[in-house]
Order: sequence, then C-alpha cells, then structure tokens
Amino acid sequence: MRFHSKTKVTQSRKVAKMQGVEEFSSFAPLRLCVFALKCFPPFALLLFSGCATTPEHRVTLTGDILEDGPKMIAEGPPRDKVLWQYRTAAAAMRQGKFDLAKQYLDDALARIGGIYGKDSEARKARGYFHKEAKKTFIGEPYERAMAYFYRGVLYWRDGELDNARACFRSAEFEDSDAENREFAGDWVLPDYLDGLATTKLGGDGLDALKRAQTNSVTARPGRPQINLPSYQANANVLFIVEFGPGPVKYATGQYHEELRFNKRSSPLVAAHIKTDGVNLAVAPCDDLDFQATTRGGRVMDHVLANKAVFKSATDTAGNVAIISGAVLAGTQQGRHSAADEVGLGLLLAGVAAKIVSASTTPEADTRTWDNLPQFISFASLSLPAGEHTATVEFLDAAGGPIANLTKTITVNVTRPESDKVVFVSDTSTTPQTQ
Repeated sequence: MRFHSKTKVTQSRKVAKMQGVEEFSSFAPLRLCVFALKCFPPFALLLFSGCATTPEHRVTLTGDILEDGPKMIAEGPPRDKVLWQYRTAAAAMRQGKFDLAKQYLDDALARIGGIYGKDSEARKARGYFHKEAKKTFIGEPYERAMAYFYRGVLYWRDGELDNARACFRSAEFEDSDAENREFAGDWVLPDYLDGLATTKLGGDGLDALKRAQTNSVTARPGRPQINLPSYQANANVLFIVEFGPGPVKYATGQYHEELRFNKRSSPLVAAHIKTDGVNLAVAPCDDLDFQATTRGGRVMDHVLANKAVFKSATDTAGNVAIISGAVLAGTQQGRHSAADEVGLGLLLAGVAAKIVSASTTPEADTRTWDNLPQFISFASLSLPAGEHTATVEFLDAAGGPIANLTKTITVNVTRPESDKVVFVSDTSTTPQTQ
C-alpha cells in the first residue's frame, strides 16, 4: 500500500510537469509573484492600485503672476487653488490692486475656515497610501497667518478696524499650536496692530502691546531688540512695509518625509521712510524664516513620520519573509513537506509586504507660497489733508540704500481724522498712489 501511494504521487508529479506546472522545490521569484497574483487577487489589486492616474490640469504659464494666477485658479488642479489665490493676492497688493487681492483672500480664507478635518483629500493624505501633496493646500501656519495678516491690512485700508483686528487675532491663532510653547503665538506685528486697532476703537490695547513687546525679543534671534512705539491715537498714516524673499520648502529623509525650509539670501535688513521732512527708521518686526522654522506642532509631520516608519518596516518585513520562505521552500528538494507550505506562505506574505511598502507615500508636501516676504514691519506718523510724496528706501547691513529698490508713493490724505494705510514692498511697482 505504501508503494502504491508513492506511485500515485510520482504519477501526479509527472502529470503536473506535463501540464507545465512546476514544483516549489526551488526559489523562482518571478514565477512566485505570478502565482501569488493569480491565487490571491487582493494582492493584485493592491499592487496596481497606485497605477491609476488622475486627469492632469495643464495650464500654459507666462511668468506674469497676475496673468498666470487667475488661469491656475480657474483651470489648474482644484487642490492648488488656495495656493494660487495666496500668490495672486500678494502680487496684486504690490501693484496697488487691492480690490483684486481682497477677492482672492476672501475666497482662500473661506476655504481655510471650512476645510479643517472635513476635506476628503486631507483625510486621504493622512492615510498611508496617498501623498500629502494630493490634499487641498491651505499652507503651513506661517502661510495661513500671513493670509489673515494681509486681509487685516486691507480691512484697515477700508476703515473696518473691527474686522482688521479680528484678522490679526486669527493670524496669531494660526501660530498658537506649537509643540514648544515658547514659540506659540509669537508674532509681533499682528499683536501690535491688534492693540492699536483696539486703542483707536476706544478700548485698552495695552495687553496686546505688551505681548508684542515681549515677542519682539524672541522673534528676533541674534538681532537687536526693536523698540515698538507707544500707541499714538492721532497718527493717521500707517505704513506696512515688507521686504526680502521669504522661505521655500523642500523635503529630506530617506523617503523625503521630513519637511524643511530654505532661507533665501538677501542683503535687505531694514527700510527708511522720508516724507514732509520726517525720517522714519523701519526695522523688521517679524521674520518669516523664523516663523516657518519654529512652527511647532503640525499634525502632518507626525503622520508623515509614521508613514516613513511604516514604509521601512513593511519593506524590511517583506525582505525577511521572502528570504525565510525561500530557504524553507528549498530545504526539501524533490519532495513536498510542511516546510514547503510554510515557505510558500512566507513568500506570499513577503510579496504582500513589499507591495504594501511600495504603495506607502510618506513624501512631505513642498508646495510653497513662494512670493511671501522675509520681513514685515510698521511705521506711523500724522499728516494733514492733501497729497504727500513718500520715499521708501530699503537698506543693507551697512545702512546704505539698495540700488533700484527705492519706492516713490503719493499718499493722498483725504480726511485727517481717518487712517490712511500705505502698503509698500521692495517688489512694489513705483511710482504708486495710495
């Protein structure tokens, strides 16, 4: 009987070979993968799930942000809409097109307000198998803070001090969730303008002023402390000054999961305002390089770190399982055994782990609001009704003006009792009337 059983096994092997079916007594990776995909369809679905493509939005760019921005907002990827609204709004402000800037910022901030925790692409990005860059862009805390800051400036230009103050407070709120509490809500100018608006509205803005004065020390590492002036309720011309190129993002790490910031070099360190015989020195109040690199707790950083660990672990587990399975499957040459079955199971598990690892996408989102400034600052004075010519110079470390950056602005004070807000950037068009 034993000989008869062995004969049946031998015959079944011969039949299998005649039908082109090979035994798993030797390691054949390619055949194993094919076998796994045939026998285990879920593996095939997992393997090819990353191959699906989404429709591409192709927009021809000209290099002119006020032409490219509206095109990208209307025709580009929906997930990048807020990013282009940010960029276009900033460019519009520097060309004196403040109504256009308001339009884009209002829509962007409305999307920010409605997106926290609800956006489907944001939920996908928190999963292991979707890239963070596939989510709807709303920006890092410093980018969202600047969106609120710009909108606050525009509200102040329109005489809506209560709405301006709300925006400055929102800017600080965006920076409030820091792992290191030392850097939570540490912007200078939003707090300072919050208190100034409160003072002009008849309230007590001293608490906000004290916060701004405290932050002026921590927000300027390695630089002299700025002396923020006491509030002057009769100052009716307010200068918001920005200069230097802001930070841009890049990724590092084995899987590009670590978000980093590149500080772009610039000789600009300060500004100088001259008008009606008045000379105002303008030192930076806030440094966006500092704000970006001390951003503190950001949920996606932790998710991306977990993704990277998961990707590495599944890849290693896959290697171990495949090697172990190959060894076990190859130990019993010429005959089937329990080791064959265990080895086959390990091989299949290894293939699955490698597929899962390959499908994991921990890459950080490096989309950047790339036309932000490095520094923002403030100055104020009192001017009578009428037109006044203001000259704004941007200075290097030696205190000299940078050639070709001087701006000439006509400030039209129509009502001395109302504030005139003058926005000027080192990239502003000139001359300009505000």
